Amino acid sequence: MALLKIAVLDDYQKLSEPPFERLRSSGYEVTTFTDTLLPYNHPDTPQDAKDALVKRLEPFDIISSMRERTPFPAELINRLPNLKLLLTTGGRNASINVKACSARGVPVAGTIAKNRGPDSTTQHCVALILALARNIPQDDASMKSGGWQTTYATGLAGKVFGSIGLGRLGVSVSRIMSIAFGMKIVSWSTNLTQEAADQKAKAAGLPVEDENGNKTFKVVSRDELFKSADVVSVQLVLSDRSRGLITADDLGKMKKSALFINTSRGPIVVDDDLLAAARKGSIRGVGLDVYEIEPLPKESEWRTTRWGEGGSSQVVLTPHMGYVEEDNITVMYQQQVENILRWQRGETMATVLSDSGY
Repeated sequence: MALLKIAVLDDYQKLSEPPFERLRSSGYEVTTFTDTLLPYNHPDTPQDAKDALVKRLEPFDIISSMRERTPFPAELINRLPNLKLLLTTGGRNASINVKACSARGVPVAGTIAKNRGPDSTTQHCVALILALARNIPQDDASMKSGGWQTTYATGLAGKVFGSIGLGRLGVSVSRIMSIAFGMKIVSWSTNLTQEAADQKAKAAGLPVEDENGNKTFKVVSRDELFKSADVVSVQLVLSDRSRGLITADDLGKMKKSALFINTSRGPIVVDDDLLAAARKGSIRGVGLDVYEIEPLPKESEWRTTRWGEGGSSQVVLTPHMGYVEEDNITVMYQQQVENILRWQRGETMATVLSDSGY
């Protein structure tokens, strides 16, 4: 029997190598890729880049993907004749066309996260808010270049935290901002009701309202959230409905002193609109962990602009680190290895996906 060829994609820190060594030593041929090629389904991706991705993936029987770093639309799946098993991380993945895989007889299996909180993404979101509010990256750079104080910090105590979306992560971040900083929480999403928000507050161990009848998680209109919040945090999943949801119209309603944070998915916000707002300094700061294209192109204005100068906003960027903790990633890869072994033995795999989950 020919050796099964396995591709591990987008493993920037090579954290897959210890778990997958178990397969290498058992005779599997494992190739690890530490870079990411352009996404096949992005409108700006040229045909030669699509062909390069196909050439890379074509030889492999099994592909291990990491979240949405490499999308798998139907056209790409159908150009991979050797593909027999596609693995992802997490319990759902909007970037994989699971139906197209099923039509080919290719199973798609994910992983199960450990339920403990605050989770990695929550911690990173709060860290990004604080880094931006307290000027930590800028002051660190100033100190290391011989400087001293350059500007003032933004206090958070008693101010308004606006959560766009109040799902698991929205609740987790809002809970911290309420308890730790005494921030007033307002939230909006398309179908969010005050009754649902009250239930979420109670489930998070918070009172539904204070002694004056003020709601802990107050549901407001979209306009009111952008106008009133001192910190606006995107906490939505990316879907056809949320893609391009936040536009210049929303950003133009924000206070000049406000901070905008996105640790969810880049395409939820119209990138050109956010860039324009940051360039003219219409808000005090922007903190981003996610981008329209990832990895963020080296020529991107987010990388090349001297932010905080000439009236532009302060900007803090991180390279989609919200979920990237060593323990988290290692457990994901261990679960993928177990699923490969189950599949090879003809046993039922864990966390088999029937659709993208969105």
